[in-house]
Amino acid sequence: MNSRQRAYLRKISAMEQPIFQIGKSSVTPEITAAIDEALEARELIKISVLKNCAHDIRSIAEVLAERTKSEVVHVIGRKIVLYRPAKNEKDRKVLLP
Repeated sequence: MNSRQRAYLRKISAMEQPIFQIGKSSVTPEITAAIDEALEARELIKISVLKNCAHDIRSIAEVLAERTKSEVVHVIGRKIVLYRPAKNEKDRKVLLP
């Protein structure tokens, strides 16, 4: 993903609300499976990391991206944005420039 595509995805995600919260239990297999399903349906998701989570937010983003085979678009504050394109071209909701 190049910088222009990343900027476009950041622009789209700015108005989105987080659909997952990661708390003190950090990254569990259940949350990973749920995020994987959400990426299949939406392609672009925002995740909020609560203050009671002891782990580094950047490392959480990298672990989630690795486990879900997605890309980290943006980490700012306690928010993580992940992107994974749909497998079928006709199912794509986010069209990159």
